[in-house]
Amino acid sequence: MTINITVRCCRLYVIRHLSTKGSRKARGRLQSSNARANVWLAVVPITTFGLGTWQVFRLQWKINLIQKLKERTKEDTVSLPLNILDRVEEMEYRHVKVHGTFDHSKELLLWPRTLKLESGASGGQHGAQIITPFHCKETGSTILINRGWVPSARVDADTRKEGQVEGEVTITGIVRKSEKKSMFAPQREEGSNKWQFRELKEMAQYANAVPVLLDADATTSVIGGPIGGQARITLRNDHLQYIFTWYTLTVATGYMLYRYVKGRTC
Repeated sequence: MTINITVRCCRLYVIRHLSTKGSRKARGRLQSSNARANVWLAVVPITTFGLGTWQVFRLQWKINLIQKLKERTKEDTVSLPLNILDRVEEMEYRHVKVHGTFDHSKELLLWPRTLKLESGASGGQHGAQIITPFHCKETGSTILINRGWVPSARVDADTRKEGQVEGEVTITGIVRKSEKKSMFAPQREEGSNKWQFRELKEMAQYANAVPVLLDADATTSVIGGPIGGQARITLRNDHLQYIFTWYTLTVATGYMLYRYVKGRTC
């Protein structure tokens, strides 16, 4: 009888000891898990706040860049430099003057495009911009000239023969850089002379020219030909939207962290 009681007591002690030890381990694991959760919840608002602040600096940079490019369009017209391929970045939107002859046999189209009025507003009419190889005397090479806009009915060169300037001419225009193609844009048909974006490298290969493009100004327009002065000084500027998005996420996730921590301490 005494032995049975002793055995039962030992069993009860062991069970209680193991139960207490297991509870401590479980509580330790739970506390560790909560600590990790707190860390991860804290990382999110800190990260989004950092991204929002970075976009603030990016916004100011973009505003300054747009202003800088606009100021370039007001600078004096210069001759196209011999080393223009090395200076496209610094010459972008700068007015230059070139002398030479057009090669109308290799016209390219920027399609579709709307007409830009003298006021800078869109005319609402659909058509294309005509890009023509130009044998430039200043550099001794062939560059590309965006002569301007034509309506859809006159995209075909045969419908505007009177506007196909022959002989040596003087062209004034602004230097343009290549344009980044949209990732969702369809592939251009092989051999086609139509482009949706200013892809200067591919355009130059097609026209056997160097990847230098001038947007001719309105003074180069001729009767029956493209309407010049179609350059638009536009840069994508979505930084304000990004600032709003990141800071909104910061507030939302910060509030979630506060509620979580407060709930754990109650």
